[in-house]
This record gives sequence, C-alpha cells and structure tokens, in this order.
Amino acid sequence: MHSSNDGRMSKPDEHERNRMELLRLGPIGHEIPVVRDKDVHFDLRPLTTDITPEFFADDGIGDVRAALDQGALKPLEDAEDLRIGAPVSRPSAVVCVGMNYAAHAREAGAEPPEAPVVFFKMPSTIAGPYDDLELPPYATKADWEVELGLVIGTRAFRVASAEDAYSHVAGYMLANDLSERRFQIEESGGQWSKGKNLPGFTPLGPWIRPAAEVDPGSLRLRSWVNGEARQDSSTSDLIFDVGQIIYRLSQMMPFEPGDVILTGTPQGVALSGKFPFLADADVVEMEVEGLGRHRQTVTVSQ
Repeated sequence: MHSSNDGRMSKPDEHERNRMELLRLGPIGHEIPVVRDKDVHFDLRPLTTDITPEFFADDGIGDVRAALDQGALKPLEDAEDLRIGAPVSRPSAVVCVGMNYAAHAREAGAEPPEAPVVFFKMPSTIAGPYDDLELPPYATKADWEVELGLVIGTRAFRVASAEDAYSHVAGYMLANDLSERRFQIEESGGQWSKGKNLPGFTPLGPWIRPAAEVDPGSLRLRSWVNGEARQDSSTSDLIFDVGQIIYRLSQMMPFEPGDVILTGTPQGVALSGKFPFLADADVVEMEVEGLGRHRQTVTVSQ
C-alpha cells in the first residue's frame, strides 16, 4: 500500500489492518475492483466488474463479505505495484457540506450555520488518493480540505430520523475537498461550486470501509503541506453529524446508491490567512483515522 514513510502519520494497528477495505487498483479508466482483507488483496471481478452505484444497490458489500467468509476469492497478483484509484466509480452525485466545523466557519469569516450549507462537485473531479494535482496557471488560490466522506448504500429520501439515516450508509472514506478560493468566493456570483470543480479536485480513498466497521462520530482528521501540520481535529466536532446531514438533506433531495457525501473540513486551511495557498511542487498529505492516507503532489501547467 502506498503511504508516507516519514513517521509523521500514525500507522494503523493490527486490528485496523485486519478490517475489510474496498479498493480499485490499476491505470485510470482500467481499475480492478479489489477487497483487502488481512493484508491480502482479493480480486472482485468474479463478483462485479467495478465498484459502481449498481454494486451498492445490489448489496455488493454483503456479497463480498460472504465470498470472503467462503474463501471464494483469489488474491490479485502484484496488487502492491498497482496505482490506487478512487474506491468508487461513476457516482451520480457528489454532495458536500460546507462550514460544518465551527472553528473553520469562523476562520472563513462566518458564524456557524443553523442549517447545513450545501454545494455540489461534478463526479468528473474524482481522482485517486495519490494522483498528482495539476493546476492551471490561473488557479492561484488552491486550498486543501481533509474530510470524512461517505457512500450511500440504499436510496435515502425523506428519511424518518437522523438515527435511521445511518442505515443508508454503505461505507466511509477519506476525501480531499480541494477548492480554488478565488473562483469560490471572489468570482463566485454567490455559488461556491465554481471553485470546487477543476479536474482532480476530489481525491478519494484509498479505500471504502464498510459502515458497520466505522464509528463516524469520533475520528481524527489531519493534514500536512510539505511536511508541516495544517489541520488536526475530530469528527466529534462536526456541527451536523452524518445522521443529521443525511436526514436533513434527504427532505430536499433523494440520495441514490453510490452517491458520495463529503461532510466538511476543520480549521487549518489556507483561506484562514495563516498559510500560503498551494503552489508548484507542494505536497499535500492527509489522513482520517482508520480510513487511510492521501498524498498529492502539485504541478502547475502552462
């Protein structure tokens, strides 16, 4: 598994390593669906062609668990040498919640919201967790945002309660909600999405962990730029937790299997004015406890 080896990021313990992780490995556009269990990568192609919305709608996670229990899957040869892609393919929507940590709202110059702030990212922005981030030369205020992401497993519309909302979650993953602040704020016309949709602006992964194996209410989130700490918080500080996000938003919009929701970022981004925006050759690293790590190297095209 690709990872930073400089000692700044904690290594998962044995208990974490033995949990089920859904990945997609291989070149862009030709990823192989894989499950990692007890440090072994198993090929999922006998069960599914890819980890798609249809996979989640058909209880693909349950099928994978059953196949593992039965010993019906074969290891994928040379898996460790393959690129790690985003762990979900072709979601119909990427729905994001903004200013969902009080301290981050204040560093952005706003008070914590009384209702979830929502914006959308195009599915075409999704990238792998170790893919390079290529910025156009006019993207002068690119910013990082470590977030807890989730994937919907069953259709969620007009969910009865925040507690019931959790039953619609298939799994959780690490996300980087990259943002170009000039487009988002200065030239937004009142719509954040302008600053959220450059290519590669939604790195996801390296894996999806099934919802049954994750407590989303108490996960540490951290980020670094060029080895210097930027963000360090916990999902316990979310203003609207996962259940509240799905419950509240499902009254207004249906979520379909495979849809991705990003839950917000804590304080410590460049927008605060405390740190410079991303520049050529910068290295962004981040992790969410139990959900792996990202590393994106920035290049600025001409």
